Amino acid sequence: MPPVPPPSVRRVACIGAGVIGGGWVAHFLARGYDVTAWDPAPDAEDKLRRLVDAAWPALEQLGLAEGASPDRLTVAFTLAEAVADADFVQESAPEELDLKRDLLARLDAATPPGVVIASSTSGYPMTDMQTAAATPGRLVVGHPFNPPYLIPLVEVVGGERTDREAVEWAGEFYGVAGKSVITMDRELPGFIANRLQEALWREALHMVANGEATVADIDASITEGPGLRWAFMGPILTFALAGGEGGMAHMLDHFGPSLKSPWTRLEAPELDRALRDAVVDGCAEAAGGRTYAQLVAERDQGVINVLRATGRLDGPAG
Repeated sequence: MPPVPPPSVRRVACIGAGVIGGGWVAHFLARGYDVTAWDPAPDAEDKLRRLVDAAWPALEQLGLAEGASPDRLTVAFTLAEAVADADFVQESAPEELDLKRDLLARLDAATPPGVVIASSTSGYPMTDMQTAAATPGRLVVGHPFNPPYLIPLVEVVGGERTDREAVEWAGEFYGVAGKSVITMDRELPGFIANRLQEALWREALHMVANGEATVADIDASITEGPGLRWAFMGPILTFALAGGEGGMAHMLDHFGPSLKSPWTRLEAPELDRALRDAVVDGCAEAAGGRTYAQLVAERDQGVINVLRATGRLDGPAG
């Protein structure tokens, strides 16, 4: 049985209701879907509803779809109940490979035939996660960025046993649901954006470990520097502009030799207690007494401001 056309999806099942899963719940609710959620934690429903309530002011600023409401959230008692009438399933369980394999197999067994099931994994290839599923062709990766209700990007890719039609369906559905979609042609450990983030993160840890820069220095170097450009133009096109009218060709000819310079150390440093404490203490100092909730609110408003300033806040999809 083929899945319903992406514009016809009415109910989404979100399996796992932590920070990522809860963020997906908030996003789908804001886009006007009925959402059924399930999480085995005994306090999951209370935490989930608090997360949705906390996210809703930001979502109102982004623009709600017609009929969008937190009241359209149902929390199921069992996994089977959660997916029984779902048109799409988003899995957001913890990053443990055996857990993912087992859960995706259970979801495959319980979900109606043809319904696409996507995993929010941040690094595992679907090929490694779909090994226990009876019908792995409908299993795809739908990798979001935190918080999913605010950051548009989702990376979509299938595994070796995934049907191409499922990948294409998922990409189209996420687009209908208001996401900015990269549909990858092949699996890549860590996908695209996480690999780029990881390189920056490792170099930042090296600088803290060696006393070369503070946490505040590192963060300011991005927020007051290239991050302002990256909000609307990626790093490669930004570098192309460094070549002037000659573009990327001139930039590479002129600056290419500097790639041999020992500027970065892409091997990860030893994350010992001293480095861990330095990073943790630096973050506490940078927070300046602001609570987690205050920092989240500031981040949310900041992203909204950037999206608005760069002309990417169109009206909500009908």
